[in-house]
Amino acid sequence: MGQSVQHYLIFDTAGGFCGIAWNVLGITRFQLPTRSAEATERNLLRRIPDATPGTPPEEIVEAVAAVKRYFEGEEIDFSGFTLDLSDQDDFFKQIYDAARQVSWGHTTTYGTLAKQLGAGPEAARDVGQAMAKNPVALLIPCHRVLAAGGKVGGFSAPGGSSAKVRMLELEGVNVAPPPPKQQSFGF
Repeated sequence: MGQSVQHYLIFDTAGGFCGIAWNVLGITRFQLPTRSAEATERNLLRRIPDATPGTPPEEIVEAVAAVKRYFEGEEIDFSGFTLDLSDQDDFFKQIYDAARQVSWGHTTTYGTLAKQLGAGPEAARDVGQAMAKNPVALLIPCHRVLAAGGKVGGFSAPGGSSAKVRMLELEGVNVAPPPPKQQSFGF
């Protein structure tokens, strides 16, 4: 069996239906939740049209269980799961490696990740593009990478930036604007 053969599984979580795809090298795709199994499957197959439903090997079973616990609010570290990012260019792979280090309940910015990689501030746009094209959202926690000034920034997953905010809130990260400095007492 060649590494190009991909299988997938659609599964239900507290956040909706997710999809995961894999080959012999590791996880190749992860689809964030939608309201229906059909929509999730359609989104996943749009990116990997040749994939077929399959019986998940042990590591995929563990990843699915971890994703379910994540959407129930449990602190999960996905950095140990094996990914196959062989179809990504080298700079994107470096960006994804750096993003995988951002742990539960923490955030960083596109610019900070660019700086970590030794690139100038102009590379922040590349970081943003890498996050938008992230094939395994959540496992590479692109939802934890924000725009400058802590602004939410874009999110290409179903539900857009509101999905990003919900995932961050699940992790205890408040991305709402800070309350006004002075509050009236209503005398």
